[in-house]
Amino acid sequence: MKALTALTPRTALVTTTLALAALTALLARTIMYGDYFSDPVGLFCWYAACWALFTVALLALRRVPSRSVAWLIAAGAVVVTLTGLTGPPRTSTDSYRYAWDGRVQSAGISPYDHTPQDPALARLRDPWLFPTGAACTGPGLAPIPHTDGTRHCTRINRPAVHTIYPPVAEAYFLAVDRLSPADSRHKPLQIGAALLSLGVTGTLLLILRRRGDDLRKAAYWAWCPAVPLDAVNNAHVDVLGVLLAIAGLGLVASRALTRRAAGGVLIGAAIATKLMPAVVLPGALSGVRRFRDAAAVLLPAAAFAVLSYLPYVLLSHGSVFGYLGGYVEEEGYDDASAGSRYSLLRLVLPDTWAFPVLLVIVAAVSVYVMWRGDPRRPWSGALLVTGWSFVLLTPGYSWYALLLIALVALDGRWEWLGIPLAGAAVYILAPTLHFHPSLSNIAYGATASLVLVMTWVRRRAKVRGAEAAATASGHPHPA
Repeated sequence: MKALTALTPRTALVTTTLALAALTALLARTIMYGDYFSDPVGLFCWYAACWALFTVALLALRRVPSRSVAWLIAAGAVVVTLTGLTGPPRTSTDSYRYAWDGRVQSAGISPYDHTPQDPALARLRDPWLFPTGAACTGPGLAPIPHTDGTRHCTRINRPAVHTIYPPVAEAYFLAVDRLSPADSRHKPLQIGAALLSLGVTGTLLLILRRRGDDLRKAAYWAWCPAVPLDAVNNAHVDVLGVLLAIAGLGLVASRALTRRAAGGVLIGAAIATKLMPAVVLPGALSGVRRFRDAAAVLLPAAAFAVLSYLPYVLLSHGSVFGYLGGYVEEEGYDDASAGSRYSLLRLVLPDTWAFPVLLVIVAAVSVYVMWRGDPRRPWSGALLVTGWSFVLLTPGYSWYALLLIALVALDGRWEWLGIPLAGAAVYILAPTLHFHPSLSNIAYGATASLVLVMTWVRRRAKVRGAEAAATASGHPHPA
């Protein structure tokens, strides 16, 4: 690793380019290798190798001349992102629900009123999303009730429950469906996700350039293996929330109230896409001392998130929150003993204490960020709150961490990238290895340790830098 950081600028450029080429080839091989069911251990090994090449590319990039960084990151983002289009969704079936929700809305029906297996929507089914007969063999297919003596199934997971996605996500599903050619299957959603992913890269580069910051940070998102796999190949709508949240934080960093309000609107839109981006709100309020500055962000965010539900409330006959409550219960967020949630806290606390203690810790981190955070860098506080929320929640889905990866790309604290890798390990390996809590403890425990060590290292470096500056100026640094 030291050899990579000691490269000459020209050699660094060549090394980075070769590492990106190798990463692209390996990502394509990983996506075409297999899926979540056929060989999860082999799939994760290929994925881990992609992360190793990603690390090599990042280290070599440090020595690349500044004039070459922007185009290299952009070109790398394009080729890395396109690898996600080389196969159907490999580790998630969520995008099939997206396609169905878009189709239902195109028929003028609220996506919140019917489950996918509801006979009332049988006329909207096609052989791709709803196979029959011999096509209903293999993993990843859920059976649905039938009366004609033929076996019926669907690619949509949880077909007996209502959709869970908020209104901005549903509007996106509708737009993709309307723009898609007939029988285009999963590709339109993947292409839409690829464009959104590249949009995140462009937004990161724009924010960093305007602030005079190091553009190399954008590579943490642009080249990260999680982006082509989770954001593009699996087409998770989380990437839309990431784009909106990052653009919102970029505007919130301005002192102008109008820009802060616009940032609040975008953050509200992000929350109305996937709910998860609500975790950036404490960061958006970093260092805020005046009520009007806080209101300029919070009121537009809340107003947009609430008003975006209004058209669906008027169109729907049932609840627009869908399966949200059932999902919380299913994933064990309301009952720590039900799964591997809060696994690190449960190592030292009774199960019933895990959730209250998590709330206290996250609240304390949020208050610290709002009181001591840098208003010119709201993403730094957002990263702190988001990162520790993940460490304490220990979620089992890797795509939840897409937001965190983008925050790392703005802030630069690379150690937090252990979280998406930990999430992937838990998600891909745990069902096969049959030790969810233990694997979660190992993966997230290693990440938490890395974060704590690097925090100490950075603080020591800051203190030594201050001492050196004080010595040079002739004024002793206070102990």
